[in-house]
Amino acid sequence: MNLIAEAKELSKWYGQVIGVNKITIDINPGVTGLLGPNGAGKSTFLKLMVGLLKPSSGSIQVLGMPVWNNPDFSCRIGYCPEQDAFYRNMTGVQFVTNLALLSGYSRYEAREKAMKALETVRLVDNKDRKVGAYSKGMRQRIKLAQSLLHDPELLFLDEPLNGMDPISRRNTIRLVKELEEKGKSIIVSSHILHEIESMTNKILLISNGRIRAEGDVHEIRELIDEHPHNVHIICNKPRLMAAILVEYEDVASIRINAEDNSLVAETLKPDDFYSRLPEIVIENDIEISNLYSPDDNLQAVFKYLVG
Repeated sequence: MNLIAEAKELSKWYGQVIGVNKITIDINPGVTGLLGPNGAGKSTFLKLMVGLLKPSSGSIQVLGMPVWNNPDFSCRIGYCPEQDAFYRNMTGVQFVTNLALLSGYSRYEAREKAMKALETVRLVDNKDRKVGAYSKGMRQRIKLAQSLLHDPELLFLDEPLNGMDPISRRNTIRLVKELEEKGKSIIVSSHILHEIESMTNKILLISNGRIRAEGDVHEIRELIDEHPHNVHIICNKPRLMAAILVEYEDVASIRINAEDNSLVAETLKPDDFYSRLPEIVIENDIEISNLYSPDDNLQAVFKYLVG
């Protein structure tokens, strides 16, 4: 399988500020999610991959090509930036058509490409409105349209769902999946985990300019057991349950709330904790009405890894 991107000790500094710090990563074809909080280095990493920034050190190749100052490479990719940069008095169709003209298409071809891209992102009905009057979600879609108009084989989408209404978000997620089915590769960034999960199961976690973890959703899911869990239990015998659980070495603490017959147990070994619960409940005639852990999800793992 050919790699779509390969970074080796890739770093980018802005004066004394580190944007990306010695990233070494191989990215395979398909849809890859770049997940991290605001300021984590997502946009800097994407700009390095599309050739908008020159590395301070290290190297980056995308589609087997050097990316810096390489027009041949630029023709093969599409880029939807996080920031807006529009001629606000242009209409939507004028904006996309002019970008197609800059790509070397004839006026007729540019118009055809623009209309197809606008149809793909469901903006045809608003094509003659000025971009300056677009809502945030519509501006996101017009940026997505310009990234698609030349049918690139690789797309870079920086926070593409930010500001979209629920219907537009659903349509964009569907579009990402359809493009993957057509053989396109996509690297998409977000600071919201469920957005990434809805588009791909391949995730890169980035924080402070470093890749903290990588893998598919199932591999990342296994990281859950590497950090403490707070398990909330509502039952008919909270004090008895607490007295039993506190005897186990992996239970670090117990807190009881007498008002709702609940307790919170902090365990260092979630699998062991959950496996012994059925036996405890049966032997002591305890009725559990609710059992959950706010730490038993990918969001908790993300916070744990980048915290």
